[in-house]
Amino acid sequence: MRIIWGTIAGAGLAGCTWGGPVSFGLFFGGVSAIMLKEFYRVMRASGQRPASWLGGIAGGLIFVWMHCFTGYLYYARRFGWPTSWTFYPPPLALPKLPAMADAWAKLMAGLQNTGYLWLVFSAGLMTALLIREIIRWPNHGQPFLNLAATLAGLFYVSLPMSLLNTLAFHGPEFQPRYVFAFILLIWGADTGGYIAGRLFGRRKLAPNISPGKTWEGWAGGLVLALFAGWVVAGWLLPAVPLAHRLVAAGVVAVFGPLGDLAESMLKRSAGVKDSGSFLPGHGGLLDRFDAFLLVLPVLALLQALF
Repeated sequence: MRIIWGTIAGAGLAGCTWGGPVSFGLFFGGVSAIMLKEFYRVMRASGQRPASWLGGIAGGLIFVWMHCFTGYLYYARRFGWPTSWTFYPPPLALPKLPAMADAWAKLMAGLQNTGYLWLVFSAGLMTALLIREIIRWPNHGQPFLNLAATLAGLFYVSLPMSLLNTLAFHGPEFQPRYVFAFILLIWGADTGGYIAGRLFGRRKLAPNISPGKTWEGWAGGLVLALFAGWVVAGWLLPAVPLAHRLVAAGVVAVFGPLGDLAESMLKRSAGVKDSGSFLPGHGGLLDRFDAFLLVLPVLALLQALF
């Protein structure tokens, strides 16, 4: 059962990623929504009562917005839309700066362009969540803990998963090779960690959270991730410098296990074994994609800066 469903899921992931931006967005938007649902399930098991529907709608809007924002130039070229647009307030006039300072200035201008929209969105969501708790008080647990659990799901699941779009779109081009190379780095780190941990594992990495993880397993994951960054990512992304690929592999090897430990800590604190049962034999999607949640923000930041 584990092999069958793993094969089906892998084929669906590969097909939708290479099938174009729409199938990519639908697939990973759906994955993000199910992961958020599973997070709220774990929160309910721990005694909180998050606003699953409001959180789900907000999470979907976050993914759609990031997909449209990062992919706008692609869709503009395809459908003849204007390629120059901004949100209120208008961007700052930036002087000519050296490469590093120029990259930082562009990042700040991008945040300014979209900051107004995010402020309105955040204020509206907070208002809706507070109204929900006011209506249901006092028979709905701790209101501000419920609100915090709802927002935690958006910060922990929805925002990081939406950043996968920043890997997929590069200017006016949709580049599934970047997404697939990233997934191969994740798989390489997981596989190397499993093999090295089984063969050589002695010293526990975090025994109170995940007794099966060892420092030897982490080292094996690092080695195989770096090898994948050198060979496999080089085959998929020959134009990307080797140093950049190795840095990405290092980020995956360091932050991927931390993402796994964070999700294990979440489940242990709530007293549940798996986040869900969406994939028979594998548990929930949150169990399968937990490494994404800490790796993607770091890679997106490095990509924005460099």
